[in-house]
Amino acid sequence: MPYVYILLCADGSYYTGVTTDLERRLQEHQEGADPRAYTYTRRPVKLAWAEEVPTYEDALQLERQIKGWRRAKKEALIRGDFEALHQLVTEERRRREQRKRNGAVRERPE
Repeated sequence: MPYVYILLCADGSYYTGVTTDLERRLQEHQEGADPRAYTYTRRPVKLAWAEEVPTYEDALQLERQIKGWRRAKKEALIRGDFEALHQLVTEERRRREQRKRNGAVRERPE
């Protein structure tokens, strides 16, 4: 089964990826298998979080979702703090809806 994982890089950034062999993939990141890879110049890396998912398609979807998250949401996931994660999502929705309302108000002809 595939895994979605988050690495903490030496520069403090996070890298999110997908693999079917977590141990092998972590070793590749540590060894710097690809000089063009994001983690190559940010080694050493540390596994911060990993989740096994049912299908590769599910893994790709979750990876894409996590990559779009702000740092605070990633850190809540890493901590397993689902209450904080829920609160961050709720706050984002409120801000997004407020921007829509403000944008709609500005677009009205006077």
